[in-house]
Amino acid sequence: MNRFSLVGIAKKVVGVGSVGTRCLIVLLEAGDGTPLFLQFKQANSSVLEAHLEPSAYEQAGQRVVEGQRLIQATSDVLLGWARWQYQDEQEIDFYFRQLWDGKGKIYVDKLGPRRLAAYAGLCGKTLAFAHARSGDVNTIRGYIGEDNLFDNVMVEYADRYAGVTERDHGRLCEAIKDGAIEVVRDI
Repeated sequence: MNRFSLVGIAKKVVGVGSVGTRCLIVLLEAGDGTPLFLQFKQANSSVLEAHLEPSAYEQAGQRVVEGQRLIQATSDVLLGWARWQYQDEQEIDFYFRQLWDGKGKIYVDKLGPRRLAAYAGLCGKTLAFAHARSGDVNTIRGYIGEDNLFDNVMVEYADRYAGVTERDHGRLCEAIKDGAIEVVRDI
């Protein structure tokens, strides 16, 4: 970061989920003209803190960053947190990251069955990896134990859930056949 200098700061209009919080875009530039954009987002206390114990982190930005590091397989190398203190002693916590404004959108209604299945599989894997990274392995292993009881419970649950899925699918097919639900085929 030492090779970059501050060029400017701009306030960013945020989406519905961030209404009422500050979001800043910071432009830095290296001596050779290479730009670096950072996004600073205000981090407030977790809404859960009103109902649970206070956060283990002293700084709300750190709580957000540590949570992101926990669930993301790889995160931004510039991901971090900072605290701004106004002259009136008011403190505001932020987390920051490199600004990547390259969002894309998948139009699932335009996907055929094979591509939709592939897309759903990728979404499921991404969610599974995030959940797998968020658990404490030793705690889970201690809870599960060494015998086959957990395995048997999971198989029984999966079998019952498969039965529910098959019954629901049968009801869906009947509703389609009866004309209660309109479907579009062979997209």
